[in-house]
Parts: sequence; C-alpha cells; structure tokens
Amino acid sequence: MSVKLGGKIAEGGCAEVFEWGEGKIVKLAKPNTNETAIQAEWRHSRIAKECGLPVPDTFDLVELDGRPGIVFEHIEGESLIKRFVGRGTTALQSGFDQPTSEFDDHLGAQVTANLLFQVHQHSVSNMPSQRENITYDIRRTSYLTEAEQTVIIHHMEQLPRKQQLCHGDPNPGNILLRELLEPVLIDWNNASIGNPEADLAEYILMIQFAILPSYLPKELNKVLDTMREATIQAFIAEYERLSGIGYHDIEPWLVVIAARKLSADGISEDEKSLLMKEIRRRLADLEGS
Repeated sequence: MSVKLGGKIAEGGCAEVFEWGEGKIVKLAKPNTNETAIQAEWRHSRIAKECGLPVPDTFDLVELDGRPGIVFEHIEGESLIKRFVGRGTTALQSGFDQPTSEFDDHLGAQVTANLLFQVHQHSVSNMPSQRENITYDIRRTSYLTEAEQTVIIHHMEQLPRKQQLCHGDPNPGNILLRELLEPVLIDWNNASIGNPEADLAEYILMIQFAILPSYLPKELNKVLDTMREATIQAFIAEYERLSGIGYHDIEPWLVVIAARKLSADGISEDEKSLLMKEIRRRLADLEGS
C-alpha cells in the first residue's frame, strides 16, 4: 500500500480516523468493530451520497495491520461539538455563570433538524430494518431484564410503521461545518429504513443526558446544563416547522431509543445510569396506562 498513515485527527467508540494522503482520511475499526460493520458503513455512506445528501465522498475499503477501514473525503471543518467546546471554554475563561447570546445556536439544533429532515425525505430498499436493529440492540444489553426488554419491544411494535431513511446517530460530533458553514453528516454505520421519530428521539436523549468526556474541563458540563432544554426545544420546533412531526409523535419512541442506547460502546456508565432511571420511569408509565 503506497499511502502512508498520517496523524490521528479523531476517535470514537468504534473507530479512529487518520489522515490518508491528499484530501482523504481513513477510518480504521477498533477491536470492538468487525469487517462486516465497516462494509455496512461503506455501503450506507454510498447510498446516502446517491440520494444527494451532504455526506463525504467514499473511496476504498482497506485493511491496515489487520484493521478494516474506509477511505473518505477529508472534510475541512469543525464538528458542532468541537465548536461548542471552543465557545464554552472561552466563556468559562471569561467567568461564565449564566446562559448568554453566544450560545443561541443551541449546539446547532436547527442545523441538525434541517439535516435530518433532508435525510428523512428519502426511502431506499437496500438498507437494514430499523426495528430489527433496535430489537437486536435491546436484546443484547445486560442492563435490562428480559421482561423489561420484552415490554419495550412490544411497545415499539405497536407504533406506526414508516419506511424512511434514518441516520441512527445524529449527535453534534457527526455534523461537520465546512468553511461557509455548510453542514456535512458523517458516520452512517447505524443507518436504516424506518421511523424518523427514532432519529429525533436519539437526538433528544443525547442532549438531555449526555455527559461530556472526562478529558474535557468538568465545568463544560455546567455550560451544557444551561443549554439542554433550550436546545431540545429549538430542535423540536424547527423539525415540526419543516415536517409537522412534533413532540407528541416522538415521545413514544423515547423509552425505545433509551433502551437501545444502553448497548452503545461510546456511552459512559454514568450516562447509562441516567438512561436507566428514565427507562424505569417510562416503563412505570406504560404499565400504568
């Protein structure tokens, strides 16, 4: 292989991203991710591109030191989460103690809502089933009893079925802003065909319960806490304006997606503990209805 592995530019729960020659990056799997998952992400990314969505160009499937990977276009720009960290750090250094107009972008909530609305306009035949993926993830988590898993899956099966393209992980780290603030949506490994409400629930739960990584200043969590509710409200309002889908449509999916998130590798035990409290609260509501 003639191209040399460059410097590491990003890392997630399942992969590391390195420079890969001129204008390209390579995403290499961690030990918890196999070749099948990498091939699925490669295929999903190409399908999203064919739909005309703002995603990086996809080049080759590669293997380096036994690690499968994908070569992508290198998008020059910062992620929404990196922008938040930069602005939040600046605010802390200035003696931040209250929300200010500097955070009126609400972590890019409106950008995210617009991007997801674009994604959800498409339906393709060669994507995994969202419900099958969710069922598999719920069944493999050890945080829920088998009875709890069954109740949640049964609840999901009673919800209306849709057949729309969904991203599966619309967090601020997966949205990059080019120089002219044009958004690009990356990390399509969890993409599927199903209900947009599941994507929307994923975003809401992430904003509501996310705990920032330990390598960031702990004080940034205080900044995030001041923004959570406003961010969620801005996101829901923008998506409802575009689609007519509002919180009453999303709410039944929250317990389902919270249960699914328990199987994610990139979520801390503290965050999973918060999700468990939310799940048990919602399960009690289901049993009482």
